[in-house]
Amino acid sequence: MRTSPWIRQHLAAVRALLVLTVITGIVYPLAIWAVASLPGLHDKAEGSIVEINGQAVGSALVGQLFTDSDGNPLPQFFQSRPSEAGDGYDPTSTGASNLGPESVVDTPGDPALIRTGVTPAESGYKASLLTSVCSRSRAVGALEGVDGTRPFCTPGGVGAVLSVIGSRDSLGNVVHPTRVISVNEQCSTDSYTPRTPFITEYEGVPVECATFGENYSIGQIVPIRGDGPADPVVPADAVTASGSGLDPHISPEYAEIQASRVASARGVTVDQIRALIHDNQDGRTLGFLGEPGINVLLLNIELDQRYPPATR
Repeated sequence: MRTSPWIRQHLAAVRALLVLTVITGIVYPLAIWAVASLPGLHDKAEGSIVEINGQAVGSALVGQLFTDSDGNPLPQFFQSRPSEAGDGYDPTSTGASNLGPESVVDTPGDPALIRTGVTPAESGYKASLLTSVCSRSRAVGALEGVDGTRPFCTPGGVGAVLSVIGSRDSLGNVVHPTRVISVNEQCSTDSYTPRTPFITEYEGVPVECATFGENYSIGQIVPIRGDGPADPVVPADAVTASGSGLDPHISPEYAEIQASRVASARGVTVDQIRALIHDNQDGRTLGFLGEPGINVLLLNIELDQRYPPATR
């Protein structure tokens, strides 16, 4: 007796299901497991866990913070780059700020709320990418004792951006300013925003500080370059987060400006720290991809092993 086409089709489907289940559910996973168990690949397959005296202290693939309980940088350690993953290097909240180069105007916070004791973030304040870069550069400069200024940043560490209000030409550029506001410098008596704008006037018009609640979007947004060096001392990776927020590396330039602080905290010479930086530098992938980098965790581990800090 001939089997009906309907039954033959379903039998073929069942056979295909069984074959694919064996291949993709058993053979392939076992093959991957076997390859991952080969010498030289096993540690990577297990997450590149770094251990000291049998205790896991982190992963060579995931960065981490080297700060105290209050979030202050520990002077005896090299610091990682900024992270937007959760509260910093949180593998369960990996991600970036998603802010682009046109993010130059801050979202102001409510001064009345800030005076009650809430944080700027809780008051609605949100820094633009430009202000984040400026404030981080200023903080790194203060920590490392180097020049933290950079173009388009105010001395107070926010984006040097004006809203210029007035009549415009056919291209939309303001030609006769009537009012100029420093949009990232909010008029307030609180401690986190200054009252006096970074410049006193623009094209003959006095510059005002920004008042909370006013809308300055009708003005033309004009970033002011200022006198910051074209090649800032604080490198880009010290003031920007990676796309994942988990980058374990910093640039040799960022490591270099930290050398003096680390040497002082550990009671050794700067040359000794620089030699360690050089020894821990990774080259470009395949010799030409990316930039040289230094794994902060591995560098700090070697620091502890060779030059224990004078104080903790």
